[in-house]
Amino acid sequence: MTLLIYDDIFLQHDTGYGHPENASRLENTVAHLRQSNLWEQLRVEKPRAASGEEVGLVHPPAYIEAIKKIADTGGGWLDADTVVSAASYHAALYAAGAPLTAIDLVVKGEKENAFCLIRPPGHHAIPARGMGFCLFNNAAIAAKYLQVKYRLERVFIVDWDVHHGNGTQDTFYGDPTVLYFSMHRYPFYPGSGRKEETGQGKGKGFTINIPLSADTQSKKYIELFTDIVEQKTAQFLPEFIIISAGFDAYRKDPIGGLNLEIEDFGTLTEIVVKSADKHCQGKIVSCLEGGYHPSALPLCIETHLKALLRK
Repeated sequence: MTLLIYDDIFLQHDTGYGHPENASRLENTVAHLRQSNLWEQLRVEKPRAASGEEVGLVHPPAYIEAIKKIADTGGGWLDADTVVSAASYHAALYAAGAPLTAIDLVVKGEKENAFCLIRPPGHHAIPARGMGFCLFNNAAIAAKYLQVKYRLERVFIVDWDVHHGNGTQDTFYGDPTVLYFSMHRYPFYPGSGRKEETGQGKGKGFTINIPLSADTQSKKYIELFTDIVEQKTAQFLPEFIIISAGFDAYRKDPIGGLNLEIEDFGTLTEIVVKSADKHCQGKIVSCLEGGYHPSALPLCIETHLKALLRK
């Protein structure tokens, strides 16, 4: 039932020594999935690269060209956290293309849902600027693609990364056809995501932020998450669900951390799967965002995949 979208090109995005968002995140995960025999239970597909026009659904041409130019000249830094290496532009195009590859296969009915094992991540990238380890906003591009190619009028983006997805929020802040829901630690990077941030204009009410203090326990987190997902999907009736799946709300994550256990990510996934079954024929595409604990990230992803597989 579940697709895994992956390519070794994601390992070529070189963030340098000591950077928490590094290639070993994916290398460790692939090795673990193979050893656990879960790899064989998935349909593994390589992504295509997103076209400039597709990335341009979210990001202006000048910004896309700027990332390409930095990469072509050997690399550089967008800010103190965000690296562009020589291979990063192409890796980012494939990271943006991965959910588009998944969407095409899910819409065709070949599989019910998909997980995109990708980097660089995306949800902090605002239209005209990358930040927070992110170059192109993979989840936002995927939602725009659903709107443009498949004429969908109700796309639900669920973001459980420990950091607020400011880039995704910015992209759809005035858009009533995309419901964006984020649960995140607050106050915390990037500083946005107050409960009062609910959208503007026609998009008022279509952004839902649940800021959480660092001492929020997993039971309370799951209760809040369940209430929002069940209530809002019943009201919004999504035609497709995208997950920004960050695993840095795990309690031992070195740069995030709330108080979630590894198995809690399976519970969150099951809640979304239940709502997807009820409202949009199970159609889910999930994209890796954060998660920086070297040994726990593969276990969190395994738990997520098993819930998508309904194991």
